[in-house]
Amino acid sequence: MDPTVTEKHRTTGVPVAPGDDEPRQSSVGGDTTVGDGFQTPPVDTSYAATLHPSRLRGFRLTAMVTFVAGTGFTLFGYDQGVMGGLLTLPSFEAQFPETAGGFAGSRSSTLQSLLVAIYELGCMAGALSNLYVGDRLGRRHTITLGGCIMVVGAILQTAAVDYAMMLVARVITGVGNGLLTSTVPSYQSECAKPHRRGQLVLFEGSLITFGIMISYWLDLGFYFTTGSISWRFPIAFQILFAVMMIVCMYAFRLPESPRWLASKGRHAESLAVLAALDDKPVDDKEVLQTWHGICDAVAVEEEGGFSFKMLFQNGKQQHFRRTLLGILAQCFQQISGINLITYYLNSVLEGMGLDGKLSRIISGVNGTCYFLTSLFAILIIERAGRRPLMLWMAAAQAGTMAVLAGLYNIEHAGNRAAQGVSVLCLFLFNTFFSIGWLGMTWLYPAEVTPLRIRAPANALSTASNWIFNFFVVMATGPMFNGIGLGTYALFAALNAVVIWPVVYFYFPETKRWSLEELDIIFALAHDQGKNPVWVSKSGDIPHAGSREAEAILGRSANPDMSEKAAQAHRVHSRRHSHGGGVKRVVSRKGEARHDENVVNRV
Repeated sequence: MDPTVTEKHRTTGVPVAPGDDEPRQSSVGGDTTVGDGFQTPPVDTSYAATLHPSRLRGFRLTAMVTFVAGTGFTLFGYDQGVMGGLLTLPSFEAQFPETAGGFAGSRSSTLQSLLVAIYELGCMAGALSNLYVGDRLGRRHTITLGGCIMVVGAILQTAAVDYAMMLVARVITGVGNGLLTSTVPSYQSECAKPHRRGQLVLFEGSLITFGIMISYWLDLGFYFTTGSISWRFPIAFQILFAVMMIVCMYAFRLPESPRWLASKGRHAESLAVLAALDDKPVDDKEVLQTWHGICDAVAVEEEGGFSFKMLFQNGKQQHFRRTLLGILAQCFQQISGINLITYYLNSVLEGMGLDGKLSRIISGVNGTCYFLTSLFAILIIERAGRRPLMLWMAAAQAGTMAVLAGLYNIEHAGNRAAQGVSVLCLFLFNTFFSIGWLGMTWLYPAEVTPLRIRAPANALSTASNWIFNFFVVMATGPMFNGIGLGTYALFAALNAVVIWPVVYFYFPETKRWSLEELDIIFALAHDQGKNPVWVSKSGDIPHAGSREAEAILGRSANPDMSEKAAQAHRVHSRRHSHGGGVKRVVSRKGEARHDENVVNRV
């Protein structure tokens, strides 16, 4: 074969003349030149059509991606909720006497809180390790790794014989969960359509509450057993979710994220995954338009490569601002006070004077209501938007915490009416949180960060979730023991004077915008010296991939595509150019422009 034939498939600079409505095609097969001289990587749609990235297509593929991602969040929720119902079991206190007494003693409250909270440190370590692991392994392999680590940690927790072993086992479990929770939102967002992205990620947030609900009811059931099985079985049960997630990932051969594939120069695979998700041919206009938008984003983000200092740069793409928005979103979820309820509801209820059985029944009902109300957010997220839900629910959460603070001393004096209202406020807080903040803080960081820094930025935002989760869970026991009603008053103040104002002034709306169009919003805000909040509300945003969008994003006339993209294409060209093959060339408009015979020469 004449090497000049395959070399012709490299991208070459063919500028578009001013005023041309259509991009010009280069004179060699396989090149794709787009608006204002910008070029997408060469891609052989004939080869892409032969790829089968998954056993499923269309709705079934989207549903299975959602199921696998949702199973990961169910596992996360279960692991959060299961320990709260075990802490006050006689068999658990006998096995771990350091925790006996709970909130009643200063030492026991601290050691009990440490046993629960150290899990969050493991989660933070796992999330931070994703800074290194995430972009190297890809989304699906990172999820699998996290699941395997969680299985190991759950086995060690189940087999724990003393306080120290349980601490180590919970750290290991946390590392796996940190990898999961810093990867799953990106995987889901990058495989979802913009108009469904919010609903799908919020559905996963609902599955966190589903896992919590299961753990509460399972804790109640094993409350009536005797011996160590009353706490060992509920801990071991989480292995089932991890195994289901891993098996489904590979049994159905779920694809890698198309955006991650494009960022690695695997463009034919990226195009094939997009076509499979839409259940359309690879040369479909909408599929190609989506692929072009992704390539646009990758091209700008790959200029100059990646280094961690980019997370702290605030130029046209406003990386630092966007990273900080993700970190704050996760932080605000934790300092709202939700984990006071999630981890310690049984202890809080028993502290009011309710018996162990009634406390666990109320916890089970609370968990069920928590799950059901979280489904309401799925129905309204794309109508109401992200900002309004976060703002209104933060205000409502502040109100319920203020009422709990006011009734604290009365309920602890045995007043049944005060106890009833306090229980109602605990239910209401969970309801408000499930609508405004439960899934939102997994969705928002994945939406607001650009592809170039998405994996490390999401790792940092998830690490923020876990470090503030640790602070809240670690401090709750000693705070109740030391300042009583001040615990609730603190969370009321945080919701009212920290969370609400920051969201109002700094969090732009991401509803209806594609991930690539959000890049345009931040670049436009930078150029105009405006707050991205007001730019996103204006609605005057050019479509991703258009010439106007490229100008806003600062496209160079002929940006150098990554060498890995060119190399990957040349390999595919050599493998699939046997005989008089037909090469299909695609344009910015997402249409097949012409067929060109590629003749092998001997």
